[in-house]
Amino acid sequence: MTQQIDTNQLKKAEASVTLAKNLITQAIEQSSANQLVAEEALKQAATEIAQAQTSVSQVQSAVQTQSAKS
Repeated sequence: MTQQIDTNQLKKAEASVTLAKNLITQAIEQSSANQLVAEEALKQAATEIAQAQTSVSQVQSAVQTQSAKS
């Protein structure tokens, strides 16, 4: 049986990581000018990173389950 990797989940993770990177960049740029904006950007980045981790973990779990059935 060929293993199927859920590329949609991986693309979702990739999008979350890209957004997190942009938010971290925004936080760096705003760190001296506007502390509140920087803090909010970091909170949002942390959320995006958590979502990316969840997506990757789901794919990894599915692959391991498929491997166990083979």
